[in-house]
Amino acid sequence: MSLAEKIPLQQSETVSSTKRIAKNTLMLYFRQILIMLVSLYTVRVVLNVLGAEDYGIFGVVGGVVTFFSFLSGTMASATQRFFSFAIGKNDLQQLKETFCVNLVIYAVISVFAVILLESVGLWFIQNKMSVPPQRFDAACRLFQLSIFSFIASIIASPFMAIVIAHEDMQIYAFLSVIEAVLKLAVVYLLSAISADKLVLYGTLLLAIALFNVLSYISICIIKYVECQFRCFFWNKTLFKEIMKFTGWTLFGAFTSVGRTQAVTILLNQFFSPIVIAARTIATTVNSQVNVFSTNFNTSLYPPIIKEYASGNKEEMFRLLYNGSKMTFFLMWVFALPLFLHMDYVLTFWLKNPPEHAIFFTRLALIESVIVASALPLCTAARAPGKMMGYELALGTVQLLIFVADWILLRTGFDAWIVFVVATIGNAVMYILRLVILRILVSFRILEFTRRVLLPLAEASGVSLAASFAVAYFTPYKFVFVAFSVLLSIVFSSLAMYFLGMDKESRKKVMEILGRKIPMLKKQVGEIE
Repeated sequence: MSLAEKIPLQQSETVSSTKRIAKNTLMLYFRQILIMLVSLYTVRVVLNVLGAEDYGIFGVVGGVVTFFSFLSGTMASATQRFFSFAIGKNDLQQLKETFCVNLVIYAVISVFAVILLESVGLWFIQNKMSVPPQRFDAACRLFQLSIFSFIASIIASPFMAIVIAHEDMQIYAFLSVIEAVLKLAVVYLLSAISADKLVLYGTLLLAIALFNVLSYISICIIKYVECQFRCFFWNKTLFKEIMKFTGWTLFGAFTSVGRTQAVTILLNQFFSPIVIAARTIATTVNSQVNVFSTNFNTSLYPPIIKEYASGNKEEMFRLLYNGSKMTFFLMWVFALPLFLHMDYVLTFWLKNPPEHAIFFTRLALIESVIVASALPLCTAARAPGKMMGYELALGTVQLLIFVADWILLRTGFDAWIVFVVATIGNAVMYILRLVILRILVSFRILEFTRRVLLPLAEASGVSLAASFAVAYFTPYKFVFVAFSVLLSIVFSSLAMYFLGMDKESRKKVMEILGRKIPMLKKQVGEIE
């Protein structure tokens, strides 16, 4: 019996890699639209129910816990890489061993995380965090609830990674939608139940986290043979390889957190909770928009790793070129109209957004556009498993971003400076990724510049100019703003099609559309 018959590997299907990526991306795309709408609505209600002060406390207390999320995030990245690599090699035994080894590592990490949070984290909450005295007890209780939610996310990570490695995005999408619906229910309960709203919110989020982890464990045990615990496998060499990979990825993840959650904690030392609430709003909007490109990279991650594992480097480069364009476009098509109409969007959404929220969110979107197009580069860099040089270089830059933020805030700069520093730092890291990829996988930087960077610069420049011209003369009313947003999406799509895509990509788009719209079939021949 072949490996493909033993486990439901996606590569055993006759569907091409490109079609599979497109199908998974489309599924995740519509899933994210629903999740985004639910998330934005829940933020609005939670902000109104908690108030700006408690919402700011939730942001910074959650930030302390999320500061340690690099533990689960790092292991999820390592797990994803090794699972996809084993599937790419059609090695069932290695896949089973990888799963068992990772379970042991995750158990150790869970214990380590609890020790860190209950010592260093608790000390920080009690001695360093700026919280109004009357809300101190509630903040401590919220911190404990957040720890349990975080541990649940750690336990869920290897099972989620298995689902993604098998490219079963329908499972991932379904559970994500269920999670979003439960968070919508939380909004109702938060208003209906008489209790301390901050503590109640933390309790309900913990219940969702427990449901999520139990769902992933149950599905993986039923569906995948490597998760069925029929026997335990241990591979000391694989353990060392994963830990070496994880060790350097851990350094990079730690420094990355210093650029996000630790900066929120840093701002808490210099500014009021209202400023933290404004940053929390900015990061929330930013994360929701960024997930569209992240979802595409989630679909792209397994094929890139599998192509490298099978030795097909040219196909990996092709996925990298097209993936970089698409991740940028999926971010740009939403970020551009949001940037131009941020004042109206936040006012319509939150009614009374916290001071600085509009400006902060615009700055955060600029940073995210750079980050989005770099996601496929990050994936390709992980394919060889040689992480020391990559993480050391990028991690050093991210540490310098945090140091620069601290120095500038100490010298009197306003809170917006942290977004500017982050944008500059991400531009530097983008260049470093290209250089390191050239060393690791003989990546062709000049070809990438010609085929990806220059077309994207042209497409974004044209769509920005056209969208800005329309937005500048748009009246401050819903109908006109909606029409301006629609035109911006159209401008971005047309610019990407005619300027961002090459001839081959345009032909594939027309072929897909031609199957749905017969009148477009004749256009395929004209493109040729």
